[in-house]
Amino acid sequence: MGGALKGVKVLDLSRVLAGPYCSMILGDLGAEVVKVETPDGGDDTRTWGPPFQKGVSAYYLCANRNKKSITVNLKSPEGKDIIKKLVKESDVIIHNFKTGTMERLGLCYETLKDIHPGIIFCSITGFGETGPYKNLPGYDFIIQAMSGFMSITGDKDTGPQKTGLAITDVLTGLYACIGIQAALFERQQSGIGQKLDIALYDSAVSALINVASNFLMSGQTPEPLGNSHPNIVPYQTFQTKDSEIVIAVGNDRQFTALCKLMGMAELAEDTRFSTNPKRVENREVLVPILQKRLMEASSDEWIGAFRENNIPCGPIQTINKLENDPQLQARDIFHSIDHPTAGKVRMIGSPLKLSRTPAAVRYYPPDAGEHTNEVLMELGYDEDLIGFLKKNNII
Repeated sequence: MGGALKGVKVLDLSRVLAGPYCSMILGDLGAEVVKVETPDGGDDTRTWGPPFQKGVSAYYLCANRNKKSITVNLKSPEGKDIIKKLVKESDVIIHNFKTGTMERLGLCYETLKDIHPGIIFCSITGFGETGPYKNLPGYDFIIQAMSGFMSITGDKDTGPQKTGLAITDVLTGLYACIGIQAALFERQQSGIGQKLDIALYDSAVSALINVASNFLMSGQTPEPLGNSHPNIVPYQTFQTKDSEIVIAVGNDRQFTALCKLMGMAELAEDTRFSTNPKRVENREVLVPILQKRLMEASSDEWIGAFRENNIPCGPIQTINKLENDPQLQARDIFHSIDHPTAGKVRMIGSPLKLSRTPAAVRYYPPDAGEHTNEVLMELGYDEDLIGFLKKNNII
């Protein structure tokens, strides 16, 4: 049996991360994805590095498996005609050009829905297609700064910090994927498609969750707390005898168990710490007490004892330790796949576990334009016409 989205055809005009990440998830779930790239080099991330493996960028590989690649010059009439023919046979089109670009190319939703009324047209931009910022370029780093992410990351000593990955691109790719699947579901009932206007800025602000809710309720601007939690104590990193660990006590029962295990049962009965709101109020007193005790044993000793007593905790692992993590191995998270240029490449697979229609790594991330001939022949182009288009840099 194929994936859950077997039979869905996706035309992906996006590049870099948010759009390609979205289309990769759809491909993992069984959709047929055709990635459209420029004839003069393809997706920008093909040159982003190091590292490269035999000239293939690790960055490009991370978001482009389970796709076919064609190269098309969207500025040429013949290139636009190719896209319009592909739209007729597609269910979804994704792009992440700046606002107004698809209109200038003559490939906007109003034009394409006349060709295919059922098309799901997903636009991914920095700030969306409406509002005073709609024409501004949107990059993850800028969005992290503007959305409040950086203002709550780090601590008073470090100042504002971005996350260690392009988190707003990832979030936006996920939101786009959710929206596309919802639109496909609705189309089964209505028979017609619709346009999705997905913005990095919107996605980032929506992901502020409890931090934003705290502000909206209290009016107090959140401050960076480093590795501490604004609403829960103790819920942070602690130094042990040999390294740092994370302890995430989520309720009063767990706090009582923690105190008993650490030989300080009286803390749980202290009125300053007996409830979570009180612990948040008195964190400056409680945390140093816990920290002093935790310095008396190693991380392995504490983690072993905590886990035996169902107290949430964990080591702070560097990425080089993940591949040998027995839990990730059991979950089949890491995959190796043969690539015609790079050779055998390793990648992180899909976290989506479906019992009957599992997500799968079926195809390696393609070379730029690897499937141009194949896709165009399926559209009815013959070898002579394909040769002409290549000679004139249209494909």
